[in-house]
Order: sequence, then structure tokens, then C-alpha cells
Amino acid sequence: MKIKGFLSKLKNSLNAGSEQCRHFEEQKILLAKLLVQQLKNKTDVKLLEEVEFKVFSQWGDDGIIQWLINNLHIPHKTFIEFGVGDYSESNTRFLMMNNNWSGLIMDGSSENMNQVKKADYYWRYDLEAKAAFIDRDNINTLIMSRNFDPEIGILHIDIDGNDYWIWDAIDCVSPVIVIMEYNSVFGKDRALTVPYEKSFSRTDAHHSHLYFGASLKALNHLACKKGYALIGSCSAGVNAYFVRKDKLNSVVKEVDLETGYVLSKARESRDTKGNLTFVTGDNRLQKIKGLPVHNVEKDTIESL
Repeated sequence: MKIKGFLSKLKNSLNAGSEQCRHFEEQKILLAKLLVQQLKNKTDVKLLEEVEFKVFSQWGDDGIIQWLINNLHIPHKTFIEFGVGDYSESNTRFLMMNNNWSGLIMDGSSENMNQVKKADYYWRYDLEAKAAFIDRDNINTLIMSRNFDPEIGILHIDIDGNDYWIWDAIDCVSPVIVIMEYNSVFGKDRALTVPYEKSFSRTDAHHSHLYFGASLKALNHLACKKGYALIGSCSAGVNAYFVRKDKLNSVVKEVDLETGYVLSKARESRDTKGNLTFVTGDNRLQKIKGLPVHNVEKDTIESL
């Protein structure tokens, strides 16, 4: 009886905690709606950091996205985001809950996707959560399984590895907005990405966790080939924003690489045992100096 009583109390406590969490999220969304209204009046934005705010995004991307969707013609309110973890921290969740957009999210962890499917918002909104390890051979098939109109509103790629190669492979959709994580540690002067490896793992590739993804110049090189323009990056120096060139207007404008590049200050380097070492600045690049990278402008393998 004592065990049953304890379990009953624990269940009630968890339920109460869940209700409190949902109430807190509702309050955050309500407050963010006021910020969205203020952003609608911003038409002379020089840097994307001017429109940032955070609800569910890791950085200030929720605000950037709201500003963009209010200033671009987007026929289909749909998004695709992959590399989302359990979706508790993501760039499209506020978009879904505040603006009622439909979406497809993908992550390599079945546990993460099952957790999403148990969430209250999963039945409230038109969201599909799919567990899949993404590579350039399967990405188009995975996207087409959702049966969206090809002109989706937003595509966000954040897989800490083959990001450049995955975007390069995607040809089944033509998003209005593309959000790409870039590795600012690679610098702004060379168009570099990690060489494609189907099973690339940031953790396994190098213990520092600093060897992954692509430089902003590499992503901008690919964007130009695909008909997209760089419009800036978040102030954290993590996510770059590209808009299809036929959608640019007097408010949402292209910027040059110098303006769009932001150096990340994140201190996420690890030692060989996986412990944070808090290396900063140029010392981060020294940790991965000499590792192979693909220069996409020259189509050659070089060293960092």
C-alpha cells in the first residue's frame, strides 16, 4: 500500500508539473505575440539581430522568422526542420504554435521522435515527426513522403555535419526561406565544408566537437548556385538565413558576406574524455588545424 501510495503521489506530482510547464509555455507565447506586433513595423532592418527574440529557439531565431514571414510572400505555410532533438528547443515550434503552420520534423533518434509524438501539441497541430538518419541519398525521398507543395515556406538544416552536402542534394522542394547552421570556427575567407561521409558524426569525427559543417562562404556559394541570397545571420553566429532571390523586396534584402558573417563566441570544445574545455577565439581553430576540408569553390581537399 505504501508503494502504491507513493506511486500515486508521484504520478499526481508529474501531472501537476506537466500542467505548470504547459501554462508557462502558453504565457511565453502570449508575451511573444506582443513582440511580433512590434516587429511588423520594422522595415529598415540592417542586421537580423535587430528583430531577434526567443521562445523555443536556442538563440533569437523565433523573432527573425516572425519578421521574415511578415515581410515575404509565402504561399504555403509549411516547414521542414531536421536535427531537432526532442523539439523542445527548435526554430519552427513557435511558428507552428503561434502561426498554425504545418510541418515535418526529423531526427536520428527514435526516442526523441517518440517523445514528440507524446506531447500535447502533437495532436493539436499538423506536425509529422519522423525518425531517420539523413544522408544525401535518402533526403529527397524523406521530404517527399510528407506530400507538401514543393514551394514550402521554410527549410531548416541543422545536423552538425553534412549540412552543405544535404542542401546540395535537395532538389524536390523550392523553399522561400532556408536556414542553415554554419561553423564560424572555419572562418569567413574560405569556402570549406567537411568532406562528405555518409555516417558522419560530429562526436566521432574529432573529440573537440569543433570539426563539423561548413563555413558561411561555402553555404553562400551553394546558395548562389541554387538561386538564393544571404540576408544575414543570427547574433550568436550559428544560423545563416537565405531567401530565394525572386522573393526579395524593399524590406528583405541581400547582404554581402562581410555583413552576414558573425563569429560565434560559443565555448563548446571538448577534451578527449568529452569534458568542456571552454576554448575561445582563434584557439578553437588551432584545435582542429590540419584536418581535411573540402574547398567547394576549387573542388579540392585541403587542410584547415
